[in-house]
Amino acid sequence: MRSTRGRARIGALVPFTNTNLEPDLALLAPAGVSVHVARLGGYDAEEIPDTEQMAGLGAADMDEPLRLLAGVRPDVVLYGCTSATLAHGTAFDRELAAKVERAMGAPTVTAAGALVAALDRLSARRIAFASPYVEALNDAAIAFLADQSITTIARADIDATLDNEGQGALTPAEVMELARKACAAAYRQLDALVLSCTDMRSVEAIDDLERELGIPVVSSNQALMRSALDVLGLPPHCPGFGQLLA
Repeated sequence: MRSTRGRARIGALVPFTNTNLEPDLALLAPAGVSVHVARLGGYDAEEIPDTEQMAGLGAADMDEPLRLLAGVRPDVVLYGCTSATLAHGTAFDRELAAKVERAMGAPTVTAAGALVAALDRLSARRIAFASPYVEALNDAAIAFLADQSITTIARADIDATLDNEGQGALTPAEVMELARKACAAAYRQLDALVLSCTDMRSVEAIDDLERELGIPVVSSNQALMRSALDVLGLPPHCPGFGQLLA
């Protein structure tokens, strides 16, 4: 019989329009590790998720979601939006993680922080970057990574301006095309490819992209799970979802 709970509990704070973080975490979680979520507001679902909207999410009041999530007594808490703290910068990202940790009494990892930790683990300093964000948010993300001594030498901006539903609706095949676009001119110079956004269906494309490109691929949700397992002291054995979880 496969154990589905009892080993550890992961709590996740998820933007209320996000449809992909929860299934990804469930897909990546080891046997016996359960995932429990609370939804976050602070932005307009009908607006384009640009720097203003995502900055609003990052700065939004979290007291009620934290109170509800605390009810399951998670062993680790994940802040499940990359762009919400990318839009504010590295100091804000660290302060938000500390704030959640104090409120929850549990170690806390942000999606942006998990990306940095993943790249550090892979000794990746030169990356290609791709996301479904608007161009200005990509600029903020690249500046955030530069503050951590990670240089973006190639990037791909998505061709359309996507709303929240559109970001979540991208297929793994479309994610692969965006990834190829990011790496096309410089893949021989790259240490890794970053696919940023917890609502983009990246994890299903990671293994195929690593075989095709010959470099590690790091996505927001894959990096969150790796950081959670590191905090829990559990081995990252999850074949089929990239070097980071192998």
